[in-house]
Amino acid sequence: MSPFAWEIIAATAFVGSHFILSHPLRAPIVARVGERGFLGLYSLVAAVTLVWLVLAYRATAADAPLWAVGDGLWAIGTVLMLVGSILFVGSLIGNPALPDPSGRPKPAPVPRGVFTITRHPMMWGFAIWGIVHILIFPTPANIVLCKAIIILALVGAWLQDRKKARLQPDTWPQWQAQTSYWPFAGRARIGGFRGHDIAGGVVVWLAATWAHIPLAAWAAGIWRWIV
Repeated sequence: MSPFAWEIIAATAFVGSHFILSHPLRAPIVARVGERGFLGLYSLVAAVTLVWLVLAYRATAADAPLWAVGDGLWAIGTVLMLVGSILFVGSLIGNPALPDPSGRPKPAPVPRGVFTITRHPMMWGFAIWGIVHILIFPTPANIVLCKAIIILALVGAWLQDRKKARLQPDTWPQWQAQTSYWPFAGRARIGGFRGHDIAGGVVVWLAATWAHIPLAAWAAGIWRWIV
């Protein structure tokens, strides 16, 4: 079997294990080992399948890009990654979608900041990461890796809405009524950004794009035009 085929299998296992554990297997596992035990098992499987995917990706021969990538695509990708970074950092505080090890439902807060854009800012941040990396590094192996991240993020967010509505019938429908799955299609008024949303997002964006220089040996983001 070719390395590329192994990467596809690893990507399928990575995405599929997340969905299977989060939905059909979640209830029986929680009934046996509790919420904390489930989170431990989920984290272990996620880590193992992610490592498998990364190793399979790295073992795949580097192919030629499927299209030319010039400054125009780099500029678009740079701006999109800033948006994705702000969405991700802003999701880390006050996010009712984040799991609670105690298993207690979180009350629905008033949407503000990134949550007025979408109720799944973290997932859309991951999806934007995948889209940008396909745009600027369009090799077959990288497209498989990034598509796995995009599918996991966006399909996972949609499935999360259904699961949360079932598990938290008193709070999650209130959150859904005030927010939106799709960015900028929400019912909440856009605004109320907190300091860490913007400043933290910019810091992560600058640090992550700069890290491509020592880790990947090529400049990304604004560093492409500075370094």
